[in-house]
This record gives sequence, C-alpha cells and structure tokens, in this order.
Amino acid sequence: MIAGEKSLADSPKEQRPRKLSGKRTVIIVKPLERSVTSAYELAQLGYQVTVIDKHLFPAMETSFANGGQLSACNAEVWNQKSTVLKGIKWMAKKNAPLLLNPSFDLHKYAWLVEFLGNIKHYEENTQNTVKMALLARQRLFNIAEQEGIDFDLEKRGILHFYHSEYDYKVATSVNELLCKGGLERHAVTNEEIKSIEPSLMGEYYGGFYCPGDATGDIHKFTTGLAKATEKYGVKYLFGMEVVDVEHTANGVNIKYHSSVENMEGSSVAIEQLSADAVVICGGVGSYQLANQLGDRVNVYPVKGYSITVQLDDEKSINGAPWVSLLDESAKIVTSRLGANRLRIAGTAEFNGYNRDIRSDRIQPLTDWVNKNFDISTEHCIPWAGLRPMMPNMMPVVKRGKRERVFYNTGHGHLGWTLSAATAVMISQEIASSHPI
Repeated sequence: MIAGEKSLADSPKEQRPRKLSGKRTVIIVKPLERSVTSAYELAQLGYQVTVIDKHLFPAMETSFANGGQLSACNAEVWNQKSTVLKGIKWMAKKNAPLLLNPSFDLHKYAWLVEFLGNIKHYEENTQNTVKMALLARQRLFNIAEQEGIDFDLEKRGILHFYHSEYDYKVATSVNELLCKGGLERHAVTNEEIKSIEPSLMGEYYGGFYCPGDATGDIHKFTTGLAKATEKYGVKYLFGMEVVDVEHTANGVNIKYHSSVENMEGSSVAIEQLSADAVVICGGVGSYQLANQLGDRVNVYPVKGYSITVQLDDEKSINGAPWVSLLDESAKIVTSRLGANRLRIAGTAEFNGYNRDIRSDRIQPLTDWVNKNFDISTEHCIPWAGLRPMMPNMMPVVKRGKRERVFYNTGHGHLGWTLSAATAVMISQEIASSHPI
C-alpha cells in the first residue's frame, strides 16, 4: 500500500469513487513493465498516474526473468508456413523449441486460425516491428541514463549463429528484410563468430551480428524505473486486483480489492478510484479485461522458460559469454547479467494459463549450456512466464471502443524490446484525446 492510502481491511464493502487529484488522472492496470514505462511517459506529460498491480512488487510476471535482450534483431514475426510445419513436427517431442498442447480450447484454436490469417502480413509486420524496436531501444537508453538506472546493461550487440547451410540461407533472406526496416546487421563467418565471442566452443556454418542491440536485467530496470517515477508523482497500489471498470460520461471508475497475494487486506472489501482514463497493460489477463470493457484483444499466453546460472567460480566467470547469443536451431538466447549471472532462455509453449515450471523443458536449457561453454551449471535458478501474444505478433496500442479506455498490451516475445516505444505512443494517444 502507498503511505496515506486507507487500508482495505478498515474499509466498508464498497466506497464511493475517490478522485485522485485536480489534475488529469490516468489509472494503469498492470502487471508488466509496459505499465511502468507508460506511467513514466504519462507523468512526463503532466498526468497524475496511479498503477494498480495484483502483485506485491513491480515486474513479477514475464518481466521477472526473461531472456534479457533488447533485440531489434528478433523483430521477425512468427507468421510463416514454416513455423506451422515445425510446430506440427515437434508436437510429439517434449523438449522441442515450440510445443503445442493439442487439447481443445476454443480461445487457443481461434487464436491459431487468426495467426494463419496473418501470414500474408509477414513482411509488413516484420519491418514495422523493426522500426518500432529501433525507436524503443534508443528511448530506453535515454531513460536509463537520465534516471541513473543500474540494470547490468551491456551494449555488446547480439550474435545469431547457425549450424547448417539451409538454416543460414533462410536467415539470409530474413536479414535482408530486417535491414530494409532500418536494422544494422551483417553476416559473419565461423572465425568471426569466435572472435566476437571467444567463449563459444562449437563449430558453426555462419551467423549474423547486430552491434546496436543490447542486454540487461529487465527486473532491475523495471523496479529502478518504478522508483524513479515516484518522484514524478506516480503512485502504486501493490497487492490489488481490479474487479470492474465503469465507464461514465465524465471518466472511469475502477473497483478493486486485495489480491490473493495480499495477506494484509480483505478480498471482500472493495474500494474505488475515479480517473479521466484507464490504460490496460494487463499482460495475458488483457483478454478477459478487454471482454469486460466491450473490446476484443485476442491475447493468448505463450509460455517461455529460463534458467539463471550462478557463476560462482573464477573458471565460470571467465568462461561465460558477454556478447548476447541466439542459437537458431535450438531457439535459445543468452544474456550476461553482470559478472556473476548468465541468463539462458528459450522455448514457446502453447498450453493455456499454466505457469508450472516443467523439468523436461528446463533440462534442455541446462544441457545447451553444458554443450556450448566450459562453465559450471551446479547452481541454476529455473523460471517460467507467460508471454502475452497477439495472432499477428504486433502489440495493441490504441483506444478502445469507449473513449476513456486505452490498451498497451500484447507485445509477445518482444515486450521489453518494444515497451519504451509503445509507452510513448499510448501516452501521445491519451494526450490527444484528453489533453492536460
């Protein structure tokens, strides 16, 4: 709870809405880093912002332990026939990079049909994503420098490597498309791969290197930015869950109560806040929230896994890569998070809202580390999170059917990469509709 906010345990079951201030007010419903970047940009424009988060701390969902890449080079959308064929081929393999649970779920199969319908937009959406990612990358660098946020940032680029001639040729055509979008990325030989990242022990057909991309700890960045926003007047209601949004002629009323994580509040007592507008940054919960508001935001959860290897000995510290890597055949990425941590992430699992950490999905990540580097994997921390993905792989940054409802969600596997750009976009949209 924020200092000065009334405890829900002492509240009646429902209160009249409280207006946040005399300024233009915006409430952000979140659990992801997009909400913190949106709060930052709105505060810069002069809005009074309150963020409602069901978790007790910021960035506790997909932002907690993802791959850690700020990767414009990964802007290629997944809408291709080859992706579908690989998914069918891998359905019987538990350790496959892409795994689809075939059990029937109307939301899942409707999403997949829409995914297929967007294959025709593959080139356009990929190039638009590149442009957005490049703008976001620079904006995030600027914010971090201005606010003095320490998040283990490494501006060493991202190196993609390929094991076969076929995969490399496919990647060559993808690279041409990415470069048309404005990306600086060039081909490298096996020898150049070893020169860029000497810790790699394998032999590779070839690769591509994007020197402008970077890595960092997304959780440290988001918590640091959340702290920075407080000096601009942003307030956070942690451990609170939105139960209803009422749209009126003069604003929106947000009803909320304690979430299941909140041991101090009452899940029965309901409080209300009123504001001029609401922004839904609800991650995988955006689908349900949008339905309540009369909108269709077809976000589906796609689970990803990671391990964080603790580099506890000098040999591992010296043997772990500093340049961020992507092994195209395994669909695995790495990020060095300071001297003593190495993040390994990968896989895409279509399995509903299941957040279980499966050992048979974690083990391939550990095996990959042991195969490619001379470091100890004795101490690894496993994690799994749900990426909020749209069928066209493009984020939803727009006003809803109702004039005071806005969305900044559905960023999929590029949540952190795109967040700084979409925060500016949605802030400008709100400023246009509801100026200070």
